[in-house]
Amino acid sequence: MELGSNFSEKAKHDYKLVKLAIKGDQSAFAELLGRYRDAIYFMLLKMVNNKSDAEDLTIEAFGKAFKNIQQYSPNFAFSTWLFKIASNNCIDFLRKKKANLVSLDSPSDDKDPEYDTGIPLKASVLDPEEKLIKKQMKRLMRTVVKKLKPRYRTLIELRYFKEYSYEEIAEKLELPIGTVKAQLFRARELLFHTLKNTGDKI
Repeated sequence: MELGSNFSEKAKHDYKLVKLAIKGDQSAFAELLGRYRDAIYFMLLKMVNNKSDAEDLTIEAFGKAFKNIQQYSPNFAFSTWLFKIASNNCIDFLRKKKANLVSLDSPSDDKDPEYDTGIPLKASVLDPEEKLIKKQMKRLMRTVVKKLKPRYRTLIELRYFKEYSYEEIAEKLELPIGTVKAQLFRARELLFHTLKNTGDKI
């Protein structure tokens, strides 16, 4: 199935990248990430109002999109599909964050429309398909992570490959948690910068 003639040239180029990505072309994944990373990040930043959370959610959004890229339908632009995945994932994050403030076992009269989306909270245990998120992101990111300075490479590996919490990273590296967060933010910036500028070489 091909995109209709009413789609923009940008959407048509995206679709070409999607078809390459489905075949396992890592440069196509990197280019898609580079084209939309900033737009996705700033959209999420407006939703969560926290730079660290927005960076984490950006990575998660691309991870889920890349994991499910075979399910993309050219009935609409790739960007529309990607932004929907990012916004839904963010809404789920906000719901879980709010749930941590109230008892999950007791009924709540809070019907805040911002969170009343009809999306059920997911179980904490990942199903087999969701576990593929890390596998695809590892293939993409490990290609460029090795280009980072050792301390930044270690932070990325601990946070995203081994899924350590900020507290666990601080304890393992014997660093203040504030330092860990600051250096991890810088590490993510360097990682995305490298992906955007060397995607065609991956």
